[in-house]
Parts: sequence; structure tokens; C-alpha cells
Amino acid sequence: MRSVPPRLPGGSRAPRSRALYVETTIRAPMERIWELTQTPVEHVRWDVRFSRIQPTGVREKGAQEFRYELDLGVHVIRGTGVSLGERRSAHGERTSALIFTPDDVLSPLGPGRGYWRYVPTDDGVRFFTGYDYAPGWGWLGRMLDPLITRPFVWWLTAWSFDRLRLWAEDGIEPERFSLWRALLPARGPRPRARRCLSRPPTGGRTIVENAPDTLQEIDT
Repeated sequence: MRSVPPRLPGGSRAPRSRALYVETTIRAPMERIWELTQTPVEHVRWDVRFSRIQPTGVREKGAQEFRYELDLGVHVIRGTGVSLGERRSAHGERTSALIFTPDDVLSPLGPGRGYWRYVPTDDGVRFFTGYDYAPGWGWLGRMLDPLITRPFVWWLTAWSFDRLRLWAEDGIEPERFSLWRALLPARGPRPRARRCLSRPPTGGRTIVENAPDTLQEIDT
């Protein structure tokens, strides 16, 4: 069956090819990865897309409402979101669904939605995400998004994923790696975005088809 483009908050649909995908394999226990990704105070330590995540309430079925911030130094981008993590799977897989809405006209990202999947393998845990968003900044944002914004957002996500991997596998705390020094020469282990996949494996499900059912639940 042909997949359809993801529906963004507000009812609009983005072209299927625009969805972002990042995948890494983390050789660490599932519980450790779950803790580092599902606990807000730990999440912001490795994910450079957030500076602060503050839970604000829990919905009837367990979905977590929150506010988030991204501190750029000269300006703080703020927004709201809802997430729902699930551990139920006969094969030990887990998922986490998310929708987010920036409250700031200066945000280059508008409303978006996405998911994380955690898949146990013989080599560790396949940890991957698929997400999409509507560009901010009106016509200028729509023009810049495929050329600058979207490739940079993918790089930020992949760099963060590898930062998480180093923390979960080797205990190297993420604060050791500064985003602003990522392009400078350095010795020893360091996060590298190129270690992550940018598309689903050949023959696998598409980015859209990999979204858990919980994404639809929190987006209604």
C-alpha cells in the first residue's frame, strides 16, 4: 500500500521525501538507552536541539505534555509538545511519539511530529527517528528549508545521536563535547554525524510507515 505524507499539526501535509531519518546502533542495555532518552533532565544533556524540557502535565492515557527551550545565546526559542513512550512489544521493541509546536516567530521550524524506535538486535539496540515539520519564517523559510535548514537539522540530530551513543556505550558524558568545537581537529573519541544512517535500510519500511500508532493518538 502506498504511504501518504505525514500530517503536520494543523492538517497540512508535507511532501514524503522531506521527512528526516537518523539511525544509529548503540551497544548498551535497552534500559540505559531508555533512561537517557526518556528522562527530560538527561535528554537535554545529549540532544543539542533542546536546552530545557519542563513537563507540565499528563494526559488521560499517559501522554506527557511539556514546554521546551533552545538557548541560542542571543535568543531563546520556546515551544510546547506532547510525547508518549511505549514499552509493549513481544520482541522487546519500544517506541516514543512526539508532536511539537514552537511559540516563537523566530523559530526556523514550525509545528512538527515524529517518533523514536528502539529495536533490540544481536549488536545492540537500533535507535532511529523519523520526523517532519513545517518550515517557519513564511516564504523565506520555505525557500531556505531544503537548502540550509533541513540539512542542518539532520546534522544536529545525527551529531546528537552519536553523542548519546558515546555516553551510553563508554560512559563519556556529553558535556565533554561542545557543539561549537565539533568542526575543529581533536584527538580521541568524538561525536560524528556521518556515523548515522540518513535513510531506512534497503527493503525496510518507509520513514512514514515506521511511525507508531501512538503518534496518531497524541495528534488528535
